[in-house]
Amino acid sequence: TSSLSQRGPPWLLWLRALTAMARLSWTLFSLLFVCPVWALRTAPGMHLRRPASAPSPSWTSRRHALASAVGAGVLSTATQAAQAKSFGGAVVLGTEDLMRSKGHGTTEKPVQEKLLYGVDRDLADRICSYNRRFAERAWYYTTTSLAQDLTASGKLTFHDSVTGKALFKAPVDRTVSDFLNESMLHGWPSFRDNEVVWENVRILEDGECVSVDGTHLGHNLPDRTGNRYCINLVSVAGRPV
Repeated sequence: TSSLSQRGPPWLLWLRALTAMARLSWTLFSLLFVCPVWALRTAPGMHLRRPASAPSPSWTSRRHALASAVGAGVLSTATQAAQAKSFGGAVVLGTEDLMRSKGHGTTEKPVQEKLLYGVDRDLADRICSYNRRFAERAWYYTTTSLAQDLTASGKLTFHDSVTGKALFKAPVDRTVSDFLNESMLHGWPSFRDNEVVWENVRILEDGECVSVDGTHLGHNLPDRTGNRYCINLVSVAGRPV
């Protein structure tokens, strides 16, 4: 009796046992799932881009060998845009030949030595030349001088980080605030049809946005208002040549 009084009634013993099992289960779950995901999402330069509604099986397998060479600093977008036949507006289509292997990945040479906006050059080189389906982390551009530079000038021309060719001009037919607000909403600088320098930009069949010289820029992710070019700032931080 004295032993039972010290340990408590049977229902209390069962409650303690269930509590201990619950704690053990949560610990195991955290070690197996929560900690790895937290580490992935907080690693420098890595962030998941919100997937689109398009199917992904072919997306995850395409360019696997090239994408695996990217390494730390970028994370897969895991997304496909609409097929080219459904693109409206002023889209100029390109072919896969633009992204063939060249002297430096998909480009002839590395990114420029001194890029604008204070972007990371190593990250830029991996995304621009050795990548087809990865992106800088969401809102990376907010850690740079982009917003300050754009606000001060009222309009910017964005140049290829490899060649220095003009790729985008923004804002066009909207305010600086409109451009920055839309970019903040999606996590990456977001351009519209009339802000693209189509002489130097192409859209591939799966929505990938590239330069005519093989620089990976981002993707066309259309919304209900039209085409929206979701672009890595590190890809368009070049100095004009």
